[in-house]
Amino acid sequence: MTHILILTGAGISAESGLGTFRDVDGLWTKYDLEDVATPEGFARNPELVHAFYNARRANCLDAAPNAAHGALGRLQTEYKGLVTLVTQNVDDLHERGGARDVIHMHGELAGTLCAACDHRWPAPPEMSSTAPCPSCSAPRTRPDIVWFGEMPYQMDEIYLALETADLFVAIGTSGTVYPAAGFVGEARALGIPTLELNLEPSDTAGIFDDARFGPATQIVPTWVDEVLG
Repeated sequence: MTHILILTGAGISAESGLGTFRDVDGLWTKYDLEDVATPEGFARNPELVHAFYNARRANCLDAAPNAAHGALGRLQTEYKGLVTLVTQNVDDLHERGGARDVIHMHGELAGTLCAACDHRWPAPPEMSSTAPCPSCSAPRTRPDIVWFGEMPYQMDEIYLALETADLFVAIGTSGTVYPAAGFVGEARALGIPTLELNLEPSDTAGIFDDARFGPATQIVPTWVDEVLG
């Protein structure tokens, strides 16, 4: 049985209307990353952070999965081998596109985390730092998002998947955020073939064995059709 390991980034959700770090006039440009995507920023101004993620959550709820999400869901369902799907994205468009067992290495907008006791629960549409934790009652509510300076989730599981993969594919990633940007190098060191599917070459494009460029809604379904034959 062959094993395909797929890493997706913000580029796969861009055509669904969810912005990326690099968008010229997107939601991210209205905030300093140090203020809304770090533990220090949350400590300084938790309500600003919650306002930012409440807006992102609303955007996510209004978005719909696109053809690229649907194609990967179909690949997981119809492929005769194993498909492991790891995403840097915090939206749920993969799941709504039919994917299962998605590894959200940077957390999820749909989740809430207590900064006091690490209890997790589903996020309401509007979150506030004064909301008490249902487990310990501490008013330390934060989004269940991995911020800069924090360790991504399920790294042991991801590295195990790398060790057993027969193909590594990166879709819609910028190649700038580590440790995810280092996965292609890890795959190459293990002798695993690598493929990049992206709108334009990423910062790590030169490391990949093969690459295809264009809108995700076009190149991802085409590649999936080829894999499924």
